[in-house]
Amino acid sequence: MGENIATNKKAFFDFHIEEKYEAGIVLHGSEVKALRAGRVNLKDGFIKIVRGEAILFNVHIGILNTTHHYYGHEERGSRKLLLHKKQIDKMFKAVEKEGFTLVPLSIYFNDRNLAKLQVAIAKGKKLYDKRSDLKEKDIKRDMERAIKGE
Repeated sequence: MGENIATNKKAFFDFHIEEKYEAGIVLHGSEVKALRAGRVNLKDGFIKIVRGEAILFNVHIGILNTTHHYYGHEERGSRKLLLHKKQIDKMFKAVEKEGFTLVPLSIYFNDRNLAKLQVAIAKGKKLYDKRSDLKEKDIKRDMERAIKGE
């Protein structure tokens, strides 16, 4: 993984991550410039398989002030993901049968300066799972404070 632009922290809190994939994204030039400027929010994003293609929905990529309106892009538009057919089929089967969802985890530029999205097959957490995660986080923080205090 190269230069990380944005991560979806909410996904790690709301879901059990089962399997991760790296996908390319079909972007316009203005979208790539906005990504380089860090104007992206993955929090509400999700992925659907439509007619055998993986499509990224509801990810906000802001428009830069320097972009001409003619070359601008739709901020919350749908974007096609580039994956192998076998990977798409595996994701589709997981979503259809087992009740999993497809969640964007992070967006980054790889070593060859191509925009990549880390996609996960994930299962939603129950409320008690979230509470136990918060409790573990609090205990860990208290232990670190106690170690620092000594």
